[in-house]
Amino acid sequence: MHNRRIGSVTISAIGLGGMPLSIEGRPDEERAVATIHAAIDAGISFIDTAMSYCLNSSETGHNESLIARALASYGGDTSDVLVGTKGGAARGADGAWSFNGDPATLREACEGSLKRLGVDSIGLYQLHVPDPNVPYADSVGALRDLYETGKIRAVGISNVNSDQLREAHGILGERLVSVQNNFSPAVRDSEPQLRLCTELGIAFLPYSPLGGISRAGGLGSSHAAFAGIAEERGVSPQQVCLAWELAKSPVVVPIPGSSRPTTIRDSAAAADLKLTAAEFAELDAAQ
Repeated sequence: MHNRRIGSVTISAIGLGGMPLSIEGRPDEERAVATIHAAIDAGISFIDTAMSYCLNSSETGHNESLIARALASYGGDTSDVLVGTKGGAARGADGAWSFNGDPATLREACEGSLKRLGVDSIGLYQLHVPDPNVPYADSVGALRDLYETGKIRAVGISNVNSDQLREAHGILGERLVSVQNNFSPAVRDSEPQLRLCTELGIAFLPYSPLGGISRAGGLGSSHAAFAGIAEERGVSPQQVCLAWELAKSPVVVPIPGSSRPTTIRDSAAAADLKLTAAEFAELDAAQ
């Protein structure tokens, strides 16, 4: 698989989003582990998770623990697999989502993630979402402190606007290596953040990158261009979508979620799909 970078670490151009393996509609553990193993077999070396990927507070960190077990049982070398997790969001006893960017809470969350992942230092630790009740600089500063103490090796932020990205970069400098925002054919309002990441040399990690694409094999009418090119190329619309995102900028690393080995293998193949200039222009204009 073609490679890209998150900070100083070389990773696969396509990552795996772990969220579908642990929330509502999740598969059983056998299939979940098989999906993670299939991703590694396909050359994927970046897995994204979060302490909040679970059903409710009784199983906080479900996805982190699942990924740790899958890596331990893989049977091959996984030393090059970068696991990025997130703190600052949680699910309550009833499954409701909440957000807390208080520095003390973030430090506690990081300690829990370290234990569940079974590591001494987290390769990439991300602030899940800005907390409107906490100054953003305070939350970002907490991650800077975790970096300085060696608890984490790189810092990422998520769900940010351009002003927040600039603020975080001002605080963290080269320690800030990634931005994770919602970006897909259906959701393109993070284009300014993508451009800023390109300018700053920061990895841009689109989550839900297949938004607007039906798993049944088609696209909404406004995105028929993706289906048309997929038919011409003899590949899935999902591959065309991910190839388009990769072509947007060399800093882009899409992280499609998956709950089946077949779907993550299909997504991984997008790294080898090179669009023509005309195809890219057609897709970029398909709003």
